[in-house]
Amino acid sequence: MYLLFDVGGTSTRIAVSYDKKTILEPQVFETPREFNKGIKVFEKFLADLGNPKITAVCGGVPGPLDKTKSTITHAPNLSGWNNKPLKSELEKLSKAPVYLENDAALGALGEATSGAGAGKFIVAYLTIGTGVGGARIVHGKIDANALGFEPGHQFICFESGRDLESYIGGIAIEKNYGKKPTEVKDPKVWEDISRWLAYGLVNTTVHWSPEIIILGGSVMKMMPIERVRFHFKNLLKIFENPPEVALSKLGDQVGLYGALAFLNQL
Repeated sequence: MYLLFDVGGTSTRIAVSYDKKTILEPQVFETPREFNKGIKVFEKFLADLGNPKITAVCGGVPGPLDKTKSTITHAPNLSGWNNKPLKSELEKLSKAPVYLENDAALGALGEATSGAGAGKFIVAYLTIGTGVGGARIVHGKIDANALGFEPGHQFICFESGRDLESYIGGIAIEKNYGKKPTEVKDPKVWEDISRWLAYGLVNTTVHWSPEIIILGGSVMKMMPIERVRFHFKNLLKIFENPPEVALSKLGDQVGLYGALAFLNQL
């Protein structure tokens, strides 16, 4: 049995695969703010399964990892998990090797191998949820990197020092407009957010040179994708054939598919 998980700033999904091909229906939990309570979620999940023999564990976390990919170093929306022994605690629980990756990187891998980017050579993936993350996939694998990928922290307005996440992330939308993204009904607000996202996609394109940009995350459920494409096309003048901008096909399970793909590449 293989244990797969996706820890997000708001929700945590845990699932299992018996054959490294299919994923059983995941269980969804509210992500605890405290690390020890988060470990208890995994402990209960395994206990409910009868503490089965686990072959390997893989999952994503909402922030960059240290060099050994053992601990989260800076999760802005989950600070209680920062610098805590996540890998070693999960290894104690599962009695199996544990592989950690950034959640957006695994989401990108899932979309590139089983979703909207399947068959593409270079895939860029951005997830717009509580915050904004993303990664670059080349030849069906997470691209080599020294520090991890954090496209949500690209600067959009240099004068104010504001990054992309501060304009389009779920927490930022609530702060900027006084409403949760699901409560924002004003088309003008979404027009502005779509334009800010398009700026980020232009930067992503000129740096990463993808064939396709895939957009996922909870905020994209409200985002007018055609307006994003409109602004993106009008802003990106340098390339005759700009990359396709597509929505995620795997939805909320994208990170789990990425975790499974990761295990299959070991």
